[in-house]
Amino acid sequence: MSAPILPPIIEQRRELSPAVTPQALAWHQGSLWMGSRDLRRLYRIEPGAWKVFEETDAPGIPWAAVSAGEALYFNLGEGPNDDRYLRLFRPGRGFSENDRVACPDFTGSYLSYDGQQVYLSQWHKHRVLKFDADWKILSIYELGAEICGHTIVDGALYVLRGTEQGDEDWTISRLNLQTPDGAIEDLARVPLQCRSLAFDGNCFWTNHRVANEIVRFALPD
Repeated sequence: MSAPILPPIIEQRRELSPAVTPQALAWHQGSLWMGSRDLRRLYRIEPGAWKVFEETDAPGIPWAAVSAGEALYFNLGEGPNDDRYLRLFRPGRGFSENDRVACPDFTGSYLSYDGQQVYLSQWHKHRVLKFDADWKILSIYELGAEICGHTIVDGALYVLRGTEQGDEDWTISRLNLQTPDGAIEDLARVPLQCRSLAFDGNCFWTNHRVANEIVRFALPD
């Protein structure tokens, strides 16, 4: 029996990125924060006027970002081997040198935050790690595919998963974090080469990196 054909996401808005190769993306206190992979710079975008109100250099490649209360965490690639570190960033103050944590085996990509704990995905291992306050692994979620973004909404992990090979093939799926052994549910096709996932309280945002665009979308009913 063949799998059901998923409906596509409902694209609501598509804007030109303020810089090339938009990679990291987070919704933080009413603004979008985007990190350019190639320029290694961060941009705070006011979504209504679509204007940049703050920008700064990053001490590495900004692969991912997530809002965590008053600050953001960025996953940065540092050094010639692109080793991955989690770094705390405070708008208006910059990166803290005292808050720098190596990802497990120096690998990791996208980030989520549930109000207390940080989650980190590992692209090639097809999994998401949940950390405690001391950056020890609390839980491991096996998602069965490459992961190119995730965010937590109402106790569920929404994740972009699929494959990068060929023309790229991605879906947005949902995992109920309150049920550790619960099945992941595919919700919609994402017909673009998406990178990162953020939620603004009503809709999702992702980067169409190869097009240098940022896309806002909703899920089908």
